Amino acid sequence: MYELSLVFQNPQALITLAVLVLAIVSFISGVLAPELTGLLSLSLLMATGVLTPQKALAGFGSPALITLMGLFAVSAALFKSGSLDRLRELIATDQINSPRRLIALLGLVVAPISGVVPNTPVVASLLPVIESWCARRRVSPSRVLLPLSFATVLGGTLTLLGSSVNLLVSDISEQLGYGSLELFSFTAIGIPIWLVGTAYLLLAPPSLLPDRGRDNNDFGASTNQSGYVTEVTIPTDSNLVGQSLHNSRLQRRFDVDVLELQRGRERFLPPLADRRIEPGDRLLLRVTRADLLRLQQEHTVQLAKPSSNKIDLKVSQLAIEEGQRTVEVLLPSGSTLAGASLRELRFRQRHNATVLAFRRGQQTVQERLGQAILREGDVLLLQAPIDSIRGLQASNDLLVLDQLEDDLPTVRRKPIAIAIAISMLIVPVVTPLPLVAAVLLAVVAMVLGGCLSPGEVQRSIRLDVLLLLGSLSSFSVAMQSTGLADALAGGLQYLLADLPTYLALSIIFFATTIFTQIISNAASVALLAPVAIQLAPIMNLPPTALLITVLFGASQSFLTPMGYQTNLMVFGPGRYRFLDVTRYGAGLTILMTAMIPGLIIWKFGGT
Repeated sequence: MYELSLVFQNPQALITLAVLVLAIVSFISGVLAPELTGLLSLSLLMATGVLTPQKALAGFGSPALITLMGLFAVSAALFKSGSLDRLRELIATDQINSPRRLIALLGLVVAPISGVVPNTPVVASLLPVIESWCARRRVSPSRVLLPLSFATVLGGTLTLLGSSVNLLVSDISEQLGYGSLELFSFTAIGIPIWLVGTAYLLLAPPSLLPDRGRDNNDFGASTNQSGYVTEVTIPTDSNLVGQSLHNSRLQRRFDVDVLELQRGRERFLPPLADRRIEPGDRLLLRVTRADLLRLQQEHTVQLAKPSSNKIDLKVSQLAIEEGQRTVEVLLPSGSTLAGASLRELRFRQRHNATVLAFRRGQQTVQERLGQAILREGDVLLLQAPIDSIRGLQASNDLLVLDQLEDDLPTVRRKPIAIAIAISMLIVPVVTPLPLVAAVLLAVVAMVLGGCLSPGEVQRSIRLDVLLLLGSLSSFSVAMQSTGLADALAGGLQYLLADLPTYLALSIIFFATTIFTQIISNAASVALLAPVAIQLAPIMNLPPTALLITVLFGASQSFLTPMGYQTNLMVFGPGRYRFLDVTRYGAGLTILMTAMIPGLIIWKFGGT
């Protein structure tokens, strides 16, 4: 505990500890976007003299970050060229006719793809395909969507390119003087983890996955039983005027629940069955996607507008006739739109898109559409011109869940894109060419080969991810240089004293996993990696072994919806509840906690 006492005698270590606590509080509370928290921490460390600007900003010029930038573009080219079309077709074949077969396909085929392509776009691409499969096979989406997420997480640790967290660990390792990780540095550990994890997905009792029911709607509808929440008004020529809600076709013909009726300044709550509908009434509805569109087309209701501008109302009424598209978009983890209402965001003016409705998992939201505070994981139903939707596809704040037919790739570019991607993986292994050079050359080749335009390269880059990783990698250097990492490691060494290496690694792995459920996986790596490295000598292991332990602990996240981006993506469409993820992922987490320390010892030695 001597090292901990030294912290209080070192002003720079105290400052770093204070910034660390501030960052953790910000990550947990969500008061700032993760990348802003990282930049704030970095700024404070520079302003207080803990780090020089050169050291603080070194992470933004690191090979790992540049590699990630190139990987974003290569992944975008693969998707645009239709490299996953064969997989999408395979899911729709007659051979994949049961949830178990679909899960086997996800584990054995989709997971390895996630080893070289970021799993977020993989899930986004396959989500509507799997929902369509569920509708045709009369299977609840909740039976297969969580395995989709878990399969991509398992595959993300097969190679260095499988996750941005992997590249962050490589960057931290290099900055701390231990050298960067190679493309296949932890593949020997990742392969058995992938195979055993896939076996768990296949053999886990079906009762661990809930049956939340299914939609009887057409393809593309991914609403749950509680449906979307939206606001409508009753036009003067509506056939609902003069009828009670109980006797109206609104509830006899359509799957609609009226949550609230507003008439002028009066507000009526259920029970509303006997109330007669009058022109101008404003209703808060819970409705399926298909029924909402039918009601709008038949002019039974009008979408409520924050403005009474007549031109706006006319545009809304003619939206479908003018060929606008209706799509679902998800607020992903880290979206800057979370925490504000649609009205505060001026969403329509900002994105040239009208929000028809939104849904939030299984929760019933009884707020006016414009006033509801958006949260991560919310799904919005939007109506917008095709050009606006394409603009949303390039946004880091919204994830378009529907595939646009006009954006389907051309087959003739697919072989070029696949050949370039394979070359990107092979060349650094068989030649002295650095991985970052291979990735950048692949980006240029994708553009020259017509797989991607220069503008699409720019739009594919996730600035929020780059800002977060660039700032957090420098945070780790501050912990190391001020002695804070040594002090925290000393305290941890005291707790782990006399424990076998296997048990000590198990504790470090599980602690990282739990920490990742509270803050982002990138943040947990940046904060825990420099501490874990200090424990290497007492465990008779190389520092890389501890780094990889932290890497797997942060990546193998199966306990909460917020633990990993893909868990959050399937949470709403699968109609899951919070504990559904925990129940299904607890066994896998225990399995990983038992296996990974043993694999670390097998690969790196130790006792």
